[in-house]
Amino acid sequence: MTLAIFDLDNTLLTGDSDYLWGRFLASKGVVDGDAYERENLRFYEEYKAGQLNIYEFLAFSLRPLAEMEPSTLKQLHQEFMASQILPIISQKSRALLEKHRQQGDILMIITATNRFVTQPIAEELGIEHLLATEPEMLDGRYTGQVSGVPCFQEGKIKRLDAWLASTQHSMEGSWFYSDSLNDIPLLERVENPVAVDPDETLAQHAEMVGWPIISLRDE
Repeated sequence: MTLAIFDLDNTLLTGDSDYLWGRFLASKGVVDGDAYERENLRFYEEYKAGQLNIYEFLAFSLRPLAEMEPSTLKQLHQEFMASQILPIISQKSRALLEKHRQQGDILMIITATNRFVTQPIAEELGIEHLLATEPEMLDGRYTGQVSGVPCFQEGKIKRLDAWLASTQHSMEGSWFYSDSLNDIPLLERVENPVAVDPDETLAQHAEMVGWPIISLRDE
């Protein structure tokens, strides 16, 4: 069975769920609005430039998870899904997923954004396999630390290789869709790399090496 892999933020979604989660927390008064927003924006710009220190960002982004009760987090995420995420899932994204589903492909999301934020999104999209950055849990609560290898840049390849080894799936005929220069290493690993609404660096690279460039934004 062919593996069809999708980046999440600014690929299947027409926005960035990690960044939007931070803004949502600020809007609810859960975090210090102005200070948090400045840091959130700084990290987002560093990510887009390919200069993000993933461990520094995770120390920042996972801290609110450790400061709240699991029941509160669940309630907040339900509101976040309804108000912030559902509006940025395009019909083109849903159609592309359905195309691969009808072909009998194995669908997977691979994302740097943590599992707390992304698991409900994967479920909404009907995607069983999710490789995401794993927030550490202890005694039923988040610790604010990361567990294992962050699913970012080369870390995506390490996490995918571990998944392939454990499941006996192969990369034969594989697809990967992404918008980001940060995913060029993984795009180079698959047989069918596709740039989706790419950033400037990825667009230039895709044009140079002849990768398809598509848009999943609804007109």
